[in-house]
Amino acid sequence: MRKTFFLILFTCFWACTSTKEKETALQVLPMYELAERYVKVVLKLGQYDSDVVDAYYGPEEWKPQEQPATDSLPVSGLLQELQLIKENLQNQSTDTLSELEKKRLIMFKKQVLAIITKVQMMQGREFSFDKEAELLYDAMPPHYEVAHFDSLLNAIDKELPGEGNIADRWSTYSAEFIIPKEKLDAVFQAAITEARKRTKAHYKLPENENFRVEYVTDKPWSGYNYFQGNGYSLIQVNTDFAINIERAIDLACHEGYPGHHVFNTLLEQHLVNTKGWKEFSVYPLFSPQSLIAEGSANYGIEVAFPAEERLAFEKEVLFPLAGLDTAEAERYYSILSKINQLNFAGNEAARLYLDGNISHEEAADWLMKYNFYEKGKALQRTRFIDRYRSYVINYNLGQELVREYVEAHGGTADNPEKRWEVFQELLSTPNTASMLQ
Repeated sequence: MRKTFFLILFTCFWACTSTKEKETALQVLPMYELAERYVKVVLKLGQYDSDVVDAYYGPEEWKPQEQPATDSLPVSGLLQELQLIKENLQNQSTDTLSELEKKRLIMFKKQVLAIITKVQMMQGREFSFDKEAELLYDAMPPHYEVAHFDSLLNAIDKELPGEGNIADRWSTYSAEFIIPKEKLDAVFQAAITEARKRTKAHYKLPENENFRVEYVTDKPWSGYNYFQGNGYSLIQVNTDFAINIERAIDLACHEGYPGHHVFNTLLEQHLVNTKGWKEFSVYPLFSPQSLIAEGSANYGIEVAFPAEERLAFEKEVLFPLAGLDTAEAERYYSILSKINQLNFAGNEAARLYLDGNISHEEAADWLMKYNFYEKGKALQRTRFIDRYRSYVINYNLGQELVREYVEAHGGTADNPEKRWEVFQELLSTPNTASMLQ
């Protein structure tokens, strides 16, 4: 009888307890345990899709000890673990957290949402291009009318030499700036050496940081950085197609300094090694981290090489190494700056294609018209869209958001020291697209 009385009393007490008090009464797992669980889930998921894990430099014992016995994705188990992590993150108290720790919590939640979305997509769930981008990358892609791109084509048409089809004229003109294959390594090594020197003049990187360059073929991308951990990267350059002179600095900065290599090195140095935030020891490619990674890698090109300095360095060093004439360099880069404004046309092609509004061939035709790709390269790009889908937004939208953030914090072109400073802060702290706005 007494047991019954106390059971009724406890039930009444629990029913009258506020939601806030219940959350307090529940045991919330500490962040270090949630980080470990999260890393293990991402690594497990990576066994079923080799693109999921872009980099891992955490404890070796956290890696899956066995290869999956079947190709069947263990959806329920993965989603159950991710839901546990998500709920625990939502119940974390923020009362005593610093601003940096609050940013960590916000980003952690968004990363988990992205992984849940990726599991659902691997299971067969379909999202629109815009919804997928929002769930995976924490960003809403802008929309552009065709008339916007047509007006840009008209401006390029007036400056581009020759007559006839714009894409054909550009192909003929830009061929004058192709790096001969036998000189590619010398040009690229000179570009990355200079990019590294400029970056290290502003940032204190670990003494052991380094990289290795490989030249590869049959890839859907033009360059890739495989961060190995301990400040070391493998940088691969795809030589399927001719590489023009401007791509040397673009790739050197984007994949190396102050791009992906520096970004991953700083995260490892500041967040994983110093603070022990082990969730950053894994880099899931299809996550909000990628928008910052790709956007900062693109914006980092102009941080390291402001326009006038870049042209001067290329004319003095890279053009001669490639055996190219510098007489047309100014006009070439002037036209390039206008062509770069067409970058968002590629996003529209991806949106139309992935949402089922145009065919694979029509997407390639769109890229040929608005991005001046030759047929083979346009088809390579559609292979990229097939494989990485809405990931395409991370390059141009990411670059815009990073630039706006840096400039809003004083890192304008006329204040280069401040720009390097704000840019480093961005690379070294937890950030997603919505956190920059």
